[in-house]
Parts: sequence; C-alpha cells; structure tokens
Amino acid sequence: MTISLEIIRECLLKEHLLKEFISAEGWSLDLPSSLNTKTFTTLSYDSRKVTADTLFFCKGMNFKSEYLEKAVHFGLDVYVAEQPYEVPAALGIIVTDIKKAMAVLSMAFFDYPQTKLKLIGFTGTKGKTTAAYFSKFILDHATNKKTAMLSTMNSTLDGHTFFKSHLTTPESLDLYQMMAEAVNNNMTHFIMEVSSQAYKTNRVYGLFFDVGIFLNITPDHISPIEHPTFDDYFYCKRQLIKHSKTMILNHDSDYFPLLKETAELHEVPYIVYGNQASADTDYSYQSNPNDSLAFSVTAKNDALAISGEYHVRLGGDFNKGNALSAAIASALVGATGSDCRQGINDTTVPGRMELLTNKNGAKVYVDYAHNYDSLKNLLTFVKEEHPKGRLLVLLGSTGNKAISRRKDFGTVLSELADIAILTTDDPADENPADICAEIAAHITTDIQIETVLDRGEAIKKALSLSLPEDAVVLAGKGADLYQKIGGKDILYEGDFQIAEQLILN
Repeated sequence: MTISLEIIRECLLKEHLLKEFISAEGWSLDLPSSLNTKTFTTLSYDSRKVTADTLFFCKGMNFKSEYLEKAVHFGLDVYVAEQPYEVPAALGIIVTDIKKAMAVLSMAFFDYPQTKLKLIGFTGTKGKTTAAYFSKFILDHATNKKTAMLSTMNSTLDGHTFFKSHLTTPESLDLYQMMAEAVNNNMTHFIMEVSSQAYKTNRVYGLFFDVGIFLNITPDHISPIEHPTFDDYFYCKRQLIKHSKTMILNHDSDYFPLLKETAELHEVPYIVYGNQASADTDYSYQSNPNDSLAFSVTAKNDALAISGEYHVRLGGDFNKGNALSAAIASALVGATGSDCRQGINDTTVPGRMELLTNKNGAKVYVDYAHNYDSLKNLLTFVKEEHPKGRLLVLLGSTGNKAISRRKDFGTVLSELADIAILTTDDPADENPADICAEIAAHITTDIQIETVLDRGEAIKKALSLSLPEDAVVLAGKGADLYQKIGGKDILYEGDFQIAEQLILN
C-alpha cells in the first residue's frame, strides 16, 4: 500500500486540517516542487520504526522532540505534527489536530477498508465485551465464520485466531491496518467495542458504523487522565449515535430520553429494546421463571424475524439484554432468527461467569466485572443463586485511572458482600496496598475485610474461607493473563487457572 503527498494534501484540505507545509523552500500551502512525486509505503507513530519511505506522526501528550530527531537521524524524510520542529527533515506537514490527521490519512493509506465491511460498534459502561461476543457467535453462523472482532478480552482478524488488544479501541492507524487485514482475510463483518476514549482522543474520527449499539451509562472512567467529569464521559459515549447509520438503544439505560433525543436530532434511525414491553420499546425480553438461563423475545413489529425462545449460557438478566441487543444488530446486517438463536445458545465469553466448584462444594465465579454497575449486577445475581450462603468477593482496582471505582467498589461490597478479600489488579504506577486501603475506607458495613496483595495468595485465602453453601466471586481480571505494573505487562497465570489448580491439588 502507498500514499502520495498529493493525496495527503487533498485529504487534509478536505477535512480543514492543514496548516502549512514546511520545507527548505519555505512555508506554503502547496507542496514543494522537489517532493511532488514523493510516496510512502508505511505509516508510523513509533519513532523506532521509520525509514525514508515512512510518514511519521508526532502524536501523544508525552511526545518529545528528541523522538523526531532520532527518527530523522535514521532516515526519516517527512513528519506530521501540530507544530514545526527544528529538525533537518525534507518536509514537515503541520496540522491543526494530529489525531484527526492520523485517522484521515490512515483511512486513505489502507484504501478505506471500513467500506468493504459491515461495521457493528458497541458502547456502554458495561456489557460491551459480552454483547460483542454474542454478535460474533451469531454472525459466525450467518457468514460461515467471516466475522472479525476487536474486543477488550480477545480480538480476531481472521475469524478464528485470537490475540490480546492493548486498548479497547485501537489507535486509528492500528485500527485501519486491522480492518485492512480483515478484508484481506475475506472477512465480511467487523465487530468493535467503541470506548469513550476513542471519541475523546479521535481514534475513530470520521468513522461511521452500519449499526451502533448503546447498552447503558453509569459513572466510570472519571480520573485526571481519562474524563474529568461524568458529563464529559457521557458526551463522548453519545458520539457513537451520530456516527451510526442505524442505532440500537437500551430502554432500561439511565438517561434513555436523552439517547433517544440525540438520535432524533441527528436523524439516525433507531430500534429500542428493553426488559418489558412499552410504548417506546420495539423488542423486549421476558425471563423464564422456570429456567434462569431461558428467555423469550417479543416485538411490536418483528421485521427482523427474531422473536421467539432463547437460551443463554451466561447467567443474569443483564446478559439476556446483551444477547437481545446482539440479535437485533446481527439481524440488521444479515443474520436470520435461526442464526440468532443458535449463536446465543453457543456463546461463551472468556472470563465471564466462568464457574468452578471448590473442594467443599462452594461455587466459585470468575468474572471480568470491573466497575460499579457490572459488579453490582454480578453480585446481585450470585446472591440470588445462593440465598443460604455467604458471598465472598475478591477484587482490587486499577492504578492511575478510573479512580472513582474505588469508592464504587466499597459501596457495592457494603451492600452485598459478607467477606471482602482486597488484592492487586493492574496497579500501574500506584501502590496496590494504597488502592486496597481506599476501597476499604469506603466500606460502610461491618463485613470481614482481608487484604492480601499477592493475587494468587488472595484467591487461596478466599477459597479457604468459604463454606459449602457459600459463593466466591473472583472479580476484575476475568481471562486477563497480564498484570499492568509500572508501565509493563507482567505475565499472570489467570484467576480461573489459579483457582482451578488450588481446587484440584
């Protein structure tokens, strides 16, 4: 793949992003004559990965001029930045917004792969990964496994080989490279989780989805390096609505009237689902009182032909809502009702509601629940499933981000837990003992609190404290096999694997 400077100029001018070109010939809005035929065979924002044929983006709050100096020293000719740098590069392309410029030029370089795929984008505070997996399993039936997926837990570009993604929504350059790879792999559909940060930092600038799904909204990711306020977080989430060709909205979400109003303002067609029929609800689901994993779907006008009986492997009514949202989304891009029923019945999600039985008979749940709403829903479900026993909850909280979760976790533990085992969970640059202490400070009821910083030892402690009728919840990590500590991803054996070994030995 290649891109010429002339195409770059056209793209930047069209989006009103170009400030000027800087070269030995001076400052200009026209390309210097000496570079008229210049083309690029790679794009990069890593100064360690450049050649003379690389278009390099000077991006990031922590970008330093020395990175660019080193890149030029190793042969770089052309850079894109929001300000000129005193370096002996052949050309500086100065733009008003580096992240928008990177998105626009990445699309062009990879030949607009998003137009060759059916794009489905999920956003919400909780449930994105589970709903994405439901869609993947459904569309695997509909497309004979020609469905790619970018997910917090696992991603695939060929439909069956999975890898771990570092960001919920990748940087735009990486995103379009992945889409192009999916196209080369003959994928027809592409499912994404779309984070609030993706809109705040313009990772998905200019991208439109065939179907967007807004699952829910509660306060989360409020921190100095993410969103300063809930208003900012919610506003960024809502950007998916005006960047979707059709929108699916959860009637049970907080602030539903504003979500609906936003869709109507931007003239985006929308479908509403919920846990009960109402004037605003197009599709609704009802739980089966005799089977906690079964539910039925009814509709005002079942144009998508997805009404009927369903069965899931994941407990909790919230997962039935996730399944219904996925069924609607998948039907909009070609799945049949049979595909939806079979896919939902088959869906398993790594690290979601995985179940073990302790040596003494106590049930052990491993789940990725890592914010207020997901943890509260999980613990409420488990408590209802085990009314005669105690609820033992093991968790920690991330460092350097989502600071508000620590208070939230204290609140949920106060409401639902009998024993709290506080431990390490991706502490980054913070002291995990301090994070645990913050959570403990927000526990307002007289429950037993244990702090064990080694997560493996904490799991051992939780299992040893359980009684036969109890339920143990290992929350926060799910299937994640890394701990983020001090800027590094440290290999971690995994909650499920550690618990399973302790039970078997």
